[in-house]
Order: sequence, then structure tokens, then C-alpha cells
Amino acid sequence: MLYALPSEKRGVVKILKQYQQHERENLQALLSTFVQADDVATLMGHFDAGWLKLLNHGDFKRWSSGLLSLPKIEVTDIELKTSVRVGTKDSCDTTQTDIEASLKALFPWRKGPFDILGVRINTEWRSDWKWDRVLPHLSPLAGKRVLDIGCGSGYHMWRMLGEGAKSVVGIDTSSLFALQFAVMKRYLPHADVFYLPTGIDEMPGDMQCFDTVFSMGILYHRREPIEHLLKAKSLLAEGGEFVLETLVVDGDEQRCLMPHKRYAKMKNVWFIPSVAMLEIWLKRAGFSQVSCVDLNVTSTEEQRCTDWMQFESLADYLDPNDPSLTVEGYPAPKRAVMIAKV
Repeated sequence: MLYALPSEKRGVVKILKQYQQHERENLQALLSTFVQADDVATLMGHFDAGWLKLLNHGDFKRWSSGLLSLPKIEVTDIELKTSVRVGTKDSCDTTQTDIEASLKALFPWRKGPFDILGVRINTEWRSDWKWDRVLPHLSPLAGKRVLDIGCGSGYHMWRMLGEGAKSVVGIDTSSLFALQFAVMKRYLPHADVFYLPTGIDEMPGDMQCFDTVFSMGILYHRREPIEHLLKAKSLLAEGGEFVLETLVVDGDEQRCLMPHKRYAKMKNVWFIPSVAMLEIWLKRAGFSQVSCVDLNVTSTEEQRCTDWMQFESLADYLDPNDPSLTVEGYPAPKRAVMIAKV
């Protein structure tokens, strides 16, 4: 099912609602195969509420015009295993300049990179680098039902599908991310990968239905990190795997940083534990076989300003005289990948 660009705003809304309905029907059908009926109804209510928010967003016209002005073609040249790419510059007659202009209407692009019909979206984050660090430590995703908490624009969800996941559901509250995700879904309309515009707090409790749950780059934004871990555990089926990627600091099991106001200019950072403390949190939340499989200091090559995200980035968040510190004087961002079982 492909969607064309109408000339008036009313038509734009109509076409986006067609996409919304298409996604809604397919998501509901998927969830009904492994989620309790009451929980499916709850999730679809959140889907509708998230789309209502999107349709009323002040930037909706700009975003939707960019999305719907992309070429209306079917694409068969697709790569999800080693990158996230649909088509090439030879897939259509539309110029690369016009395709780039359409994609830049959904500016800023933070997570990626994506290659769309020959245009490379050089996002702020090299999310492929994170995936390369995480992937070797995962249990095989082939045939698994996966949930990605805080999925952003969906880069990692497509890589999960590329690893053979049976289905991938991502949750996030950003309206922009929802339409950036829709760029890929425009050319892969039947893929069992779905963006559910809601947050972890709105997920029903004790669903116990996903084989693998990812939470990457979320925990330090949570005021109650243990509750986040408990909720994630409640979403996993027995024997499932939890993949947690988050900021950490050096130190023993008693070390945890709580910034006074901001951390690396972010005002919504609450707790940054040591790996040892994080292991205790996970075990107290009921996880077993807890292990830290990767530690990485975020570099200004992995997170940086580009033509696709022209605001401040990591280089602006670090002390110019000592890049081992943030501008507030805290240790520079270091990230751990934790794997745990239920």
C-alpha cells in the first residue's frame, strides 16, 4: 500500500490517516497473536492517542509534506542485515536533490544512518556503531518477538528485523520519530515492524509476552530507575532476555552520580550508577545471569553535528579544556551494555 501527496492540508491528513489505519490494523492483528485481548485494546488506545497528538503537532504540515513527497514506488533492493537501506539512486527518476529535500523536511535526524533511494541520512548518532557493539552478545533474534523501549526513529528495529526477528514493536513518544519511522515503512509496508507512539509507563503490567526487550539510552532519563527495570521484566516471557544500554560512571557498588541540575547539558538525567551498582539494581529487580558485555566512552565521532542535525552535539557538551569531563565537571559519557535473563 503506497501513498501519494495531495495538494491541500486536508488531503495530507487524509493520506496520513490511511497510513495510520494501515499500521493500526496490522499492529492489532500482530499483537492479537501473542498478547492478551485486554492488553491489546489498551495498546491500541495508546496508538490512537499518540496519532491524535501527531496530527495536531505544530510541525505536522512540514513533516508530512516531506514524507509524502518521497517517490511513490515499490522497492525490492533492500538491506537490513549490515545497514538500513532501501533502494538506490537508480530506483526512481526523482533527482537526489529532490529526495534529499523531502527527507530534510523531517529535520533533525538524530538516530541512524539511513540510506533512502541513494541519499544517505548522516544522522547525529552513529547508531550502527552501538549495534555493532551490542549484536555479538545477543541471543539469536531469529524467530523472536522483540520490544524496543525508546526506539527513536527505528534504526535499531530495522537491524533487529535484519537479524531475523519474527516481529519488532518499538515504543516512543516523539511525533517526529513516528514520521521518520514512516519513511522506511513507506517502502516496507508489510514488514512486521511497528512504531507504537506511547511510553513505557503506559504499557500494561505483567504482559510477559516478549522474547527480547531492549532499553537503550533510556534508564538515566528515568526518575525511578528500579521501576523501569521492574516494568521491563514484566514485559518479558519466561526465559526472555533483557538488553540494557545506559550511562555509567567508574566506581564500586556504592557509586552513583546524581547531577545537581544538568549532565552534558541534559536536564533530564537523574541517576548514573557504576556497573557494579547497576548489576545490583538488575538483580534486585529479579533478573538473573546479569553481565556487563561492553563498556564504551562516547566519542565525538559517534555523536556529532551534521548537515542532518545542525544543533549542539557532544563536542559542545564536553569541557573544551578537558574532554574527559562534561561542561558541568562530571565524567564524560561512558556507556555500558548489560545482558540479563528472566
